[in-house]
Amino acid sequence: MEVPAFLAVVLIVAGVWSLVVWPPFLRRVMKDPRARAADGKATRFLTLHVVLVSISMLLGAATAAIGIAGLVS
Repeated sequence: MEVPAFLAVVLIVAGVWSLVVWPPFLRRVMKDPRARAADGKATRFLTLHVVLVSISMLLGAATAAIGIAGLVS
């Protein structure tokens, strides 16, 4: 894969950004009172945010991997 070095670095930075930013956000969501029902079960609020953060982190990891692959080749 031919990717200019500058664009590869942009992809790596974007991927790392996603991997750094989302975990603290999820920790804050998990502490939110809306995350758990009175009986302690996860609410839709928590489930939705876990899914969103998971997808965002997977895409961030893929973005970083593509950037690394582009930089190495």
